[in-house]
Amino acid sequence: MQKFDILVISIANPILVGVYSDGKLEQEIKVEGMTSDVLPTIFDDILTKYKQLNTICYVNGPGSYMAIKIAYVFLKTIAITKQIPLLATSGFAFNNNSPIKALGKKYFFNSLDDTIKIDFLEDKSKLEEFFLPKTLDKDIFTDENIPSYNLPAV
Repeated sequence: MQKFDILVISIANPILVGVYSDGKLEQEIKVEGMTSDVLPTIFDDILTKYKQLNTICYVNGPGSYMAIKIAYVFLKTIAITKQIPLLATSGFAFNNNSPIKALGKKYFFNSLDDTIKIDFLEDKSKLEEFFLPKTLDKDIFTDENIPSYNLPAV
């Protein structure tokens, strides 16, 4: 029986979910809304249509703290109940390393040494939208899947 990989990008709107077969994007789901409202509906459809899941991959940060928390708890629950791996990676892998909205007028930036900083967006900065890759490279994911909030010091 064919197994499928799922990729979830829920740190910004629209929420993106890709279904991959043999590493190739088979279905792209793009929905506006809050993660808590949208993710259960999307996964109800996915789990009905695709009986065998190989892995669930998700973006564990940086981005909306609440979206990251909700996605993690929801996806971890599915991973445990279905006994499949939950893998994670940074959101910068799916927006061409563009700044990601943080709090207020601040954004997360990924530096050359892969440290994440928070700063104001410069006028010349270009923001890229998140995208689902046509092929899923699982080498960029890790099984260290806890959320990466990148919270600034208070």
